Amino acid sequence: MLENFVAKFPHFLQPLVIDVLFVLYTISPFVIPFILLSLALKFRRNYKRFLFRAMQNRILMEIRVPKEIKKSPLAMELFLGALHQPGGEGTWYDRSILGKSRTWFSLEMVSLEGNVRFFIWTEAKFKKLLESQLYAQYPGVEIFEVPDYTKFTALDLSNMSLWGNEFILTKDDPYPIKTYIDYGLDRPGIEDEEKIDPMSPVLEFLGAIGKGEQIWIQIMVRAHKKNFRKELAWKDRFEKMQWSDSYDWTEKGKDEKKKLLANLVTDEKDKTKNRPPTKVESQIIEAVERNITKPGFDCGIRGIYIAEKDKFNPINITGMTGSFKQYNSGNMNGFRPNRVTGFDYPWQDYKNTRLNKMKNEIFNDYKKRAYFYYPHTSDKQFVLSSEELATIFHLPSKSVETPTFSRIESKKSEPPANLPF
Repeated sequence: MLENFVAKFPHFLQPLVIDVLFVLYTISPFVIPFILLSLALKFRRNYKRFLFRAMQNRILMEIRVPKEIKKSPLAMELFLGALHQPGGEGTWYDRSILGKSRTWFSLEMVSLEGNVRFFIWTEAKFKKLLESQLYAQYPGVEIFEVPDYTKFTALDLSNMSLWGNEFILTKDDPYPIKTYIDYGLDRPGIEDEEKIDPMSPVLEFLGAIGKGEQIWIQIMVRAHKKNFRKELAWKDRFEKMQWSDSYDWTEKGKDEKKKLLANLVTDEKDKTKNRPPTKVESQIIEAVERNITKPGFDCGIRGIYIAEKDKFNPINITGMTGSFKQYNSGNMNGFRPNRVTGFDYPWQDYKNTRLNKMKNEIFNDYKKRAYFYYPHTSDKQFVLSSEELATIFHLPSKSVETPTFSRIESKKSEPPANLPF
């Protein structure tokens, strides 16, 4: 059998093939056990992590927004500090032996037949912390633990249509998207009618759908850590000859700043001849510096449009992909679709077999809020600062007048302390 295998090669290559096979046969008793041990340890680690995460009690909290919110998205940025939980996996023993992992949260904006609602998906142990931090920044809100809305929808592709995608950044993480500071929402004394809230297009889009339609948007976040080990795609593994890559977005930001400053150097010997930065270059350098000084979050954004087959409106696909365009900046960063449930040409998928599989996968990943960990690890996760995150998810002020976005009619208050009994 071996002779037949060698005979398939050209005559002049056969001695080389025999030598290579001999070397592989010689080292196999030492290499194969090492490979099997590495795979076994990795499988055990992933299994322990899966068990650890499965034991965590998860809840869904709904945030009901009052009519009068006069605070800027800075209030949400301060609240997001409570979600920056890097602990729980401090040592290799915690990560690899006990299977512990950083917790993650899901910030969700949902439209159920045009009824727009805000949710936070979290571990039950963080409920009191999140409630106290939300009430501290938004005293008028109401927070309720509610049933998971995703459990009331079963995906039956014979009667329903689904389109989904995930968003990724157009540039490297340190380059910021267009934030609420760029929109001037951090300026004190600005009147409601003068505010331009970047979330308005998203809420208008969510509120525009009708009966038999649903739109789900989730923003999954976890605390970014230095020296975070990100698993590489297979192509990158072969190019870099390694399984994972060490990534720290603050160091990446410093490297990007050095590259920008290097463009200003025209004469390394005589620094007086170096040209000054243009206005745009100065803005980019300042924005990158400001961005990497804020707390960073590993993020994944997923959007799904579900409707009954006769109610499915393809224009909502354009609405989904376009609802994040107001955060894009030509000189900085922005969002673009990825993992879209569709193909460009009909011959890429016979009888929609692959398409239906993609739809079921993205639907189930949404319901599980899966993105960061095996077996649903994405290699497209990115980092957003607390400022960027607060821009795309905050409680809208009165300036956002989406008709189908219900607000709390009355404001609750405590009874006076001097009431007679």
